[in-house]
Amino acid sequence: MINNVDELLQEVEFKAVLSSGPGGQHANKTSTKVVLDWSLINSNIFSEEQKERLAFKLKNRLTKENVLQISADHTRSQHKNKELLIKRFIKILEDALIVQKPRKKTKPSKLSKLKRLKQKKIQSDKKLNRRNPLQ
Repeated sequence: MINNVDELLQEVEFKAVLSSGPGGQHANKTSTKVVLDWSLINSNIFSEEQKERLAFKLKNRLTKENVLQISADHTRSQHKNKELLIKRFIKILEDALIVQKPRKKTKPSKLSKLKRLKQKKIQSDKKLNRRNPLQ
């Protein structure tokens, strides 16, 4: 969970641009699409370890300059698009910061092995009984 969202939003740069797609005159003359730019390298909120984790998890989303760019043009309102974009941005960062527990390797129990072999034997007998007896 990100504690200092306000400080994080201070590092973000928003741009309003013309939205693409249908919408007639309204879409052609108003800038409703919002683009968010956030530089991972210049961020002061995260530690170096967190920055490394973010860089690894977001490597497909970052530009060569390690800038995260996200855009939203779902609604006709610039303010609603900005709100949606902020929520999505925070969710992306929170998901990338989650540290997964290492998987513990386990072996199947003796009982589960016996059950599997018993099922295989039952299936084999079933197929044997379907054979033509003359062969």
